[in-house]
Amino acid sequence: MNADKSLNVLGETLKPCSIDPLTGFFRDAHCNTCAEDQGSHTVCAIMTEEFLAYSKYVGNDLSTPRPEYNFQGLRPGDQWCVCAGRFLQAVHEGCAPLIRLASTHKRALDIIDLEVLIEHEACD
Repeated sequence: MNADKSLNVLGETLKPCSIDPLTGFFRDAHCNTCAEDQGSHTVCAIMTEEFLAYSKYVGNDLSTPRPEYNFQGLRPGDQWCVCAGRFLQAVHEGCAPLIRLASTHKRALDIIDLEVLIEHEACD
């Protein structure tokens, strides 16, 4: 992975999204991506009850533990690299979670306008 691929949507070095739970397509705590990442797991989202329920409803249950995959299940407040397309879908459905721009990979911009991401930035 070259340095150019590890930039966030602001053009800066990509910051970690979550170590606990360990997230990312590569389980490297970052929302890094590659050609094999068909879902573009590039958006660092802060889980909410509403988004977890929505994700389960549309076929991706992120809240149920899956020990066979060393996955403990997510809870509200956890940060997780979600698919850019799923995040945009949640935006259109009115249930998108807040995100961390500094931890959202620049490849998310292939799917989501920067203005939409900025509107959902967590301020803390």
